[in-house]
Amino acid sequence: MRVLIADDHRLIIEGVKLKLRELGDGVEFVEAETVATLKAHLAKPPLPDIALIDMAMPGADGVEHIKEAVAALKEPDEDGTDRARPVIVLSGTEDPTAIRHVLDLGVQGYIPKSSPPDVILNAVRLVVGGGIYVPPEAMKAASATPLTPAFAMAGGDGLTTKERLATVLTDRQIDVLKLLAKGRPNKLIARELGISEGTVKIHLAAIFRALHVRNRLEALVAAQHLGD
Repeated sequence: MRVLIADDHRLIIEGVKLKLRELGDGVEFVEAETVATLKAHLAKPPLPDIALIDMAMPGADGVEHIKEAVAALKEPDEDGTDRARPVIVLSGTEDPTAIRHVLDLGVQGYIPKSSPPDVILNAVRLVVGGGIYVPPEAMKAASATPLTPAFAMAGGDGLTTKERLATVLTDRQIDVLKLLAKGRPNKLIARELGISEGTVKIHLAAIFRALHVRNRLEALVAAQHLGD
């Protein structure tokens, strides 16, 4: 597995490399300390299988280099569907708003640099396995945001959370929401449910409308009410 680490601090690069060597003997690393070097690596094969990229690097223009990396690490499957090689943001910023904004760019994870080494390793393993890593900081912030999902409306109806969900979502949409809660990307949701990615997107749009949420992160928070 080819891992790209883009950060302007050697200590971070060396520390992450040391921990990620536990992924296996076949791991090789590519490094970038500037946005220019990052772009050079993304412009020529072989592309990395996964990229960990700092949000604030020399040459960065906001989060444009993150957007470019997400776009660059896509290649078409045989059926023409884009297959994204995952991008994880590794950043010293723990601002919940910034985390949520970056997650909305299509990255598969956000790891604060203050995270313990084992958390970084496990987050990368989750993403490599097809999941999405959302740090506790973002989840807490989203939980604190006043949301008004239809299933959570107060009332003495005696219904369980799942029963309320059933009043606004179809059985298939609930299946999609459960897999979303497990961090599955659209492709894996489609594979597990035996449907197309396009159908998954249609279900997600309907779920967002029904739960009165704006994005996957807020839907993840709402999905926590589902239980196992």
